Amino acid sequence: MQQHSSDVVRLLELIDAEYTAARLGLSGTAAGVSQHQFITSKMERMELLHQELRTHVGEQAMVLITQTIDASHSDTSHSSDNHGEEPPKQL
Repeated sequence: MQQHSSDVVRLLELIDAEYTAARLGLSGTAAGVSQHQFITSKMERMELLHQELRTHVGEQAMVLITQTIDASHSDTSHSSDNHGEEPPKQL
């Protein structure tokens, strides 16, 4: 059971990292095709991780992913580092 739990945590951390990278890719210096390819690769990796997570927790996977991403990014979306600007768009 411990292995199952640690696999779930590991997968959620990887999904969150891919999401963060894709989100940051929206405001990066790359533009056009290269930016699109970068974000697409991150989203495709998230899908593979999501499928693996589903083997452990079933349909609960999307709920866990949503909770993880919301918790991870809730404090950064209201950061004062934006100098009065809107936070980056979320995927």
